[in-house]
Amino acid sequence: MDFDLTMEQDILRKSVRDFAEKEIAPKARELDEKEEFSYDTMKAMAELGLFGMFVPEEYGGQGLDYVSYIIATEEIARVDGSHAATVAAGNSLGIGPLHYFGSEEQKRRYLPKLCAGEALWGFGLTEPNAGSDASNTKTTAVLDGNEWVINGSKIFITNASTNISLGVTVMCQTGTRDDGRKELSCILVENGTPGFEAHPMHGKMMWRGSNTSALYFDDCRVPKENLLGPRGHGFYQMMQTLDGGRLSIGAMGLGGAQGAYEAALNYSKVRTQFGKPIGTFQANAFKLADCFMYVEHARLMLYKACWLRDQHRPFAREAAMAKLYCSEVMHMVANHAVQLHGGYGLMKEYAVERFYRDQKLLEIGEGTSEVQRIVIARLIGAL
Repeated sequence: MDFDLTMEQDILRKSVRDFAEKEIAPKARELDEKEEFSYDTMKAMAELGLFGMFVPEEYGGQGLDYVSYIIATEEIARVDGSHAATVAAGNSLGIGPLHYFGSEEQKRRYLPKLCAGEALWGFGLTEPNAGSDASNTKTTAVLDGNEWVINGSKIFITNASTNISLGVTVMCQTGTRDDGRKELSCILVENGTPGFEAHPMHGKMMWRGSNTSALYFDDCRVPKENLLGPRGHGFYQMMQTLDGGRLSIGAMGLGGAQGAYEAALNYSKVRTQFGKPIGTFQANAFKLADCFMYVEHARLMLYKACWLRDQHRPFAREAAMAKLYCSEVMHMVANHAVQLHGGYGLMKEYAVERFYRDQKLLEIGEGTSEVQRIVIARLIGAL
């Protein structure tokens, strides 16, 4: 077994880390305070090549392996969860379905702009009453001649209502199957289409510098050619997309845990009590040792899952485990980091306060921790 990164992956890590520290870190707190999406850093991330990383060059992508994409996401998350969310959702949820399931015409139409970071694309799955029970979608699409007529709503959709959002992939009920269950299909809807509105959601606890949207469809008509893949394949497409998305969430958990750990370690060396650095007290040293150990465990688990994907081997079980473990490791590390900062850890002046808030979404989004345990239990034959 070879646990070393390739030279290209090592260079990528260093370049993204340097970029995040210089370009994102100085702005992260202000953007969080204002709940403001930054078009300047979005443009800079695009110029660095952080969008379309796993898409072939013929469609405008970088043609890299999935491990490289996850490393880049991890390094952005090490500094700020909001920017990492933009990158992760932009790639795995926005670009992913179009790349893997789109027709040649759909790929040629949308991917070059998305891979260049000139535009963003949303992933319309969650509804007010369809979260973990994703197949219980109420949004409908009826074929009327050569057009789909869509009615319904979606919620908590990342990247869907910025000034550069190009459109969304929407899962809809398009009929009833022979077994009486819902026929679910994915349909592409461009922003600006009559009957479709996307509105930013504010008042979030976490990822306050990312764009989160509520979507509304009122007799929204799109060409029947906007169907993504075969009719009735929507749920399969969404679940396949989520397998990759779980790796992205895992990368955000891993990167966030690394950032929180480093902040706690550095603070423990300069903060003194009773005449010596607080990190020299065994209770605190053991917290830091645990943080380091669990972060290393999380990295091995996540990278293995990504390696399996790159080898075109089954990875759904490993993706669920990595998403679950990395999310919960960040929970533990962020909690220890705040504790080590004491009262200062509760102040926005210190990044650990933001890490602590940003972490919670990782245990909820793209399959809650409870759902991940159900997925794992099924895949090991326990359920």
